[in-house]
Amino acid sequence: MKHNFYAGPAILPQKVLRQAAKAIDSFDPNNLSLLEISHRSKEFVAVMDEATQLVSELLNLKPSQKVLFLTGGASTQFFMSCMNLLPSDGTVAYINTGSWSKKAIKEAAAFGNVDVVASSEQSNFDHIPKDFEIQPGTRYLHYTSNNTIFGTQFQSPPDTDLPLVCDMSSDIFSKPIDASRHILIYAGAQKNMGPAGTTLVIVDEDALGKVDRHIPTMLDYRTHIKKDSMFNTPPVFPIYVSMLTLRWVKEQGGVRAMEKRNEEKAQLLYSEIDRNSLFEGNVAREDRSRMNVTYKLKDDSLMDAFLDHADTYDCVGLKGHRSVGGIRASIYNAMEMEGVRALVDAMKSFEEKHG
Repeated sequence: MKHNFYAGPAILPQKVLRQAAKAIDSFDPNNLSLLEISHRSKEFVAVMDEATQLVSELLNLKPSQKVLFLTGGASTQFFMSCMNLLPSDGTVAYINTGSWSKKAIKEAAAFGNVDVVASSEQSNFDHIPKDFEIQPGTRYLHYTSNNTIFGTQFQSPPDTDLPLVCDMSSDIFSKPIDASRHILIYAGAQKNMGPAGTTLVIVDEDALGKVDRHIPTMLDYRTHIKKDSMFNTPPVFPIYVSMLTLRWVKEQGGVRAMEKRNEEKAQLLYSEIDRNSLFEGNVAREDRSRMNVTYKLKDDSLMDAFLDHADTYDCVGLKGHRSVGGIRASIYNAMEMEGVRALVDAMKSFEEKHG
């Protein structure tokens, strides 16, 4: 079996894949496929209810925080968040830590005043900026918790008393979070929760209804809260698979167990990067991601040879993002330690051959 290090759509637990495959063939009492049943059937309503409850339980949400499964990816949330939360004369603070932050900042500029209070762009996003000052009257602070392209991660939320909005697309459910500090969390499913096609949104209902602009019906969070994410036909299959993945996370011991598992995998891989004479890391050690491990060969001419070598160890999906190059090993929740060990073994044997 291949060890899947692709950044997204990403690896899913084998148990989840088997259950999902079975549901495609036969799901409801009439032996209809999950892909053809009504989203308003009692069978799918039960799926939606369980998925919603699992999110709330795993992240310890408070009653005012509502769980939604929407479409449009995290990219839609770049502007939908501002449309719902930021008054036209209001100011929102952003921490710029990479490509996804930059895209969110661009969209926000259409809805209010944007203050980029910190950025690591000058050093090619190789660290998480820690020092920033926020203007009085700023409504909230937006950050991207994990950066899939550059391989940095917030080890804890930004140090501020402001309400927080966070794009957690690539590390949600990988560790405990203080959800109560956030008025909005959003995450595309396809990196650490399920297949592409749905976006998890957790929004504090108390933060809504405070802007003066017209919000189109489909872009108003209150619309989807009232209809339990079924104002229109939801993406049935991605929600079902996400529900199965959340069940799996709970079975493993919840997000604290995921954190321990992810720390062990990351430690093993980063230790080999630091030891191996052929490789070096890209980012500040204190900000290294436990989800997307980015590094490079000291001699870039060996890249193709290494990728071919890693494939003989059944390690695939290691080529870095086209904008930065290098190597990227995505070790999301579903990546087993066996896969990381295989990659480490490939690196060791490559050093024996080329070192």
